[in-house]
Amino acid sequence: MLYVRNIRLPLTAPVAQAQARALRTLGISASQAARCEVARLSVDARRGHPVLVYTIAVTLKDEGAEPALAGSAPCVAIAPRQPLVLGRGTKTLPHRPVVCGLGPAGLFCALVLARQGYQPLVLERGPALDDRVRAVEQFSATGILNPNANIQFGEGGAGTFSDGKLTTRIGDALCGFVTETLLEHGAPADVAWRQKPHVGTDLLRGVIRSIRGEIEARGGQVLFNTRLTGLYRDAAGRLRGIETTAGSIPCEALVLAVGHSARDTFDMLMAQNLPLVCKPFSVGMRAEHPQTAIDRALYHEAAGHPALPVGEYQLSVHVGSRCVYSFCMCPGGQVVAAASEEGGVVTNGMSYHARAGTNANAAVVVSVDGADFHEDPRQAIAFQRGLEQAAFAAGGGGYAAPAQTMNGFLAQKAALDLKRVQPTYDRGVTAADLNRLLPEELAAALRQGLAGFDRKLKGYTAPDTVLTGLETRTSSPVRLLRGEDFMCTALPGLYPCGEGAGYAGGIVSAAVDGVRVARALCEEYAPPEPAVEGEYKE
Repeated sequence: MLYVRNIRLPLTAPVAQAQARALRTLGISASQAARCEVARLSVDARRGHPVLVYTIAVTLKDEGAEPALAGSAPCVAIAPRQPLVLGRGTKTLPHRPVVCGLGPAGLFCALVLARQGYQPLVLERGPALDDRVRAVEQFSATGILNPNANIQFGEGGAGTFSDGKLTTRIGDALCGFVTETLLEHGAPADVAWRQKPHVGTDLLRGVIRSIRGEIEARGGQVLFNTRLTGLYRDAAGRLRGIETTAGSIPCEALVLAVGHSARDTFDMLMAQNLPLVCKPFSVGMRAEHPQTAIDRALYHEAAGHPALPVGEYQLSVHVGSRCVYSFCMCPGGQVVAAASEEGGVVTNGMSYHARAGTNANAAVVVSVDGADFHEDPRQAIAFQRGLEQAAFAAGGGGYAAPAQTMNGFLAQKAALDLKRVQPTYDRGVTAADLNRLLPEELAAALRQGLAGFDRKLKGYTAPDTVLTGLETRTSSPVRLLRGEDFMCTALPGLYPCGEGAGYAGGIVSAAVDGVRVARALCEEYAPPEPAVEGEYKE
């Protein structure tokens, strides 16, 4: 396959014009191409006049002729297909591997293992997706929280109730495998070529169900409403079994993909003296603007043109040793109640695939790290929990969230002067000064960072912008140390995986880490004999 990059065209140009230019650049006719399709489409709005920027993928009927064309122009490159290659270990695995957690990391790890004949047993502390959606809807309507079925826990993990964003900076070849798998299971076709692909929470649910269906069809088994509570070692110090809320399970290979909010699991791991350390994370609040205002700030007079995607931004400013940045931006979305513990308010953002809502929202957060907590992971977790409990109290109970408009936050007053922007947080908001809920150093950094945002995106600090707090679950506050073999350095057979273990940050990077761990497990062990496996009953 050949990539022809940087084909710049006006908003009115059809796709066929980009394809024709790619063929001219290669010096070939349409009859010589087996396929000529969009590989990437972005928008360059930096000079105030947006243009479309295409990368076109061309596959020749005679693929052997492609290398000769790879250097025909600076914008042409060859992209050989990189299939997922898995080894096969020789060590005996008496029992099927167990994957703990059915978020992106656990889901992709279990899928790869199932495709290789390992018949994984998957534990998920929350319910299947349909029951989980009902629990989230009940919480939104009534304030009755199920600690194991919410925005954080249940089939699909925290990413299920998000924008379904597939952007990542990790640059791993396995990202292509993740995208292909999502497409196979029903993700919209444009995730293969959009500059900032997203699935949307509505379509992502069907994709998750489909992947789980393949895992089960290939011999895997999923136990919902089953939480990991303990680990057992043999005399040599290796993993030999696990304890769960459904009972004991023999296990020599456990993939720990519990997500960033499994604080009770982190407590259990620390009680067993496993090597958890602090890692950086961030805290702040959600900022809501009119989506039309964001579009105008990005696209200027072209805002609203049908060829342009809904506007989204990514902003960052360094304030001393800290970074203030936007996170998980949800165009046309809503702010959601994401608590997983009673008595704590947590905010997050969510968008449907159409991104048709009135407001844009994004987390505005400031970084913290181990130095803030004396390198004690317990203190880091306690810090998160303390902020959430303070937000609950400031909201007045019932999981209402504290909120204020931008003019109030910058002036450090509890003002909620609602005008253009109506808050979308589903449990309702209460006027409060978010500055008072954060340590002053962090609040001051956020105020300074917001001023920097306004210099980069005009109108960001408009007085009626709504800020809703607090956002505390940007990523896991801890990391469980693992070696080059992907096993925990203190417990052979335990594979820390994904965002909760501290090795990913987002849907794609978590899924990629799940694939990496599955590959490592395959290289270590041979699949268990099907005859030795009994079914575990819920």
